[in-house]
Amino acid sequence: MAANDSRKYNLLGISWVDSGWVPILNPGNVLDYFSERSNPFYDRTCNNEVVKMQRLTLEHLNQMVGVEYILLHAQEPILYIIRKQQRQSQTQVIPLADYYIIAGVVYQAPDLGTVISSRALSAVHGIQSAFDEAMSYCRYHPSKGYWWHFKDHEEREKVKPKSKKKEEPSSLFQRHRVDTLLLDLRSKFPPTFYQPKPGEKPIPVEVKKDPEPPTETVKQEEREPATKSSAPAPPSKPPPEKRARLQ
Repeated sequence: MAANDSRKYNLLGISWVDSGWVPILNPGNVLDYFSERSNPFYDRTCNNEVVKMQRLTLEHLNQMVGVEYILLHAQEPILYIIRKQQRQSQTQVIPLADYYIIAGVVYQAPDLGTVISSRALSAVHGIQSAFDEAMSYCRYHPSKGYWWHFKDHEEREKVKPKSKKKEEPSSLFQRHRVDTLLLDLRSKFPPTFYQPKPGEKPIPVEVKKDPEPPTETVKQEEREPATKSSAPAPPSKPPPEKRARLQ
């Protein structure tokens, strides 16, 4: 029954333990522990079961042909290795499977083909997952073509605080230039009111105007350059007299 049940599921993915045997395990009784009826790794059609029913010693296994279990290695009190093999003669056997018992828990050791197949399958699965994830970020549009759209970048941009641009201080030239413009405007357009304290009424400012010169003096100043320009020019010298040439 155990052999038929073991064909229904993969023995590499299961383990078996009987807590009642764990404190008393030793190299002398580890095969009896392994041959328990509830152990799914044990084949009841093996020669060990025949020897057990006939109450013979394990030395008679060498004289029989068929499937048998032997204790291959023992490291008390934690590790025991049991081998399942096909005996063809007293000197010729073919290993079929190895089982290791660690702290009373029985496991089946994987064969080389299973290890390579598992590693190759996990590698292919990782590569396929990477391609599937890469394809989920790929976008296409007839006008734009292909591009990558990553959600992580959008989340990072939202989380990142926006850095405030520092305002550059004004230069010395700009400050002095503004001051001169303000003084120029103040002199051209003086304030008409001033407020000594906040909340008080503004007081008008009396602006003193320069007295305008009388009109007569302005007319005299305008006449003086005219009289100067009308004064007679000094007489010019007459041209030299022409004398007759002696022939």
